[in-house]
Amino acid sequence: MTPLARLFVNARQGSAAARLLAAAGASALLAGCVGNPFDTAKVDPTSPVAAEVSRLTREARAYPTFAGIPKKPTDVRPLRQFGRAADEVTAAGAALEQATAPSTWTLGDTDSFAARARSAAGPEAAPADPRSTEAFAEDLRRRATPPPPPKR
Repeated sequence: MTPLARLFVNARQGSAAARLLAAAGASALLAGCVGNPFDTAKVDPTSPVAAEVSRLTREARAYPTFAGIPKKPTDVRPLRQFGRAADEVTAAGAALEQATAPSTWTLGDTDSFAARARSAAGPEAAPADPRSTEAFAEDLRRRATPPPPPKR
């Protein structure tokens, strides 16, 4: 089925309007770049930097040129070597991920590891005497005061 061209006439007008609007916006943006706002700018004479500003604006200075750009250094490795080094880092990362992936390692000899950890930690502390704990709790219960009754 071939649709009639007259059904899509408005679509063409919209794109022309969008192009016109874009051109007008670009022209308005570029119009702000026509003048130099610093040419006519006045410096407040009471400002603490007024003397320095006027001295710097009157001073003739040499502008940088393209001849001032330094030559390409010779002690830098070629671009291909940067790519090879990046490939090596990527390969090392992939190998590390593969070596540490889930289900690729298991724990073994955990009893000897635990024994070494216990000996490094020193002697075990004696458990607390249950009678002293109960006496402490009883003392706290005896000293506790109930909250005041609610005001009615």
